[in-house]
Amino acid sequence: MKLLIDANILLDVLQKRAPHYKYSSLIWKLCETGKVTGYVSVLTFMNLIYIMRKELSPEKIDNIYKALSLIFTFEDLTEEDVKNALEMQLKDFEDAVQIQTAKRITADFIITRNVKDFIKSPIPAYTPEELLNRVEFDD
Repeated sequence: MKLLIDANILLDVLQKRAPHYKYSSLIWKLCETGKVTGYVSVLTFMNLIYIMRKELSPEKIDNIYKALSLIFTFEDLTEEDVKNALEMQLKDFEDAVQIQTAKRITADFIITRNVKDFIKSPIPAYTPEELLNRVEFDD
């Protein structure tokens, strides 16, 4: 199963954000153990660094990248993703880019806490808790 992981899920774990940490870390664990393949857009990584910039040194940025790359597959942003995202004319362009990336990699689901922003997505979007309640994973 392929999951495109949105920035808020990664931030939940990296910043141990309550009350979301519990379910987001379970998604992270599924990716880490290979029960699912977790993809992260390079755009998401850039957004993470921007959001966390006040608490990160260049060394910490490097450590985060290395840690994430052991668990998740980084997916490049393409010009076609941008063109297709623009055609969607969504209020949040970054979400449109995530949708296009998910389509291109044939993701099964987008994992985000902002499900309402993905209503027009052909790839179903679930919160971590929703995915864990809907899909059975091998132990």
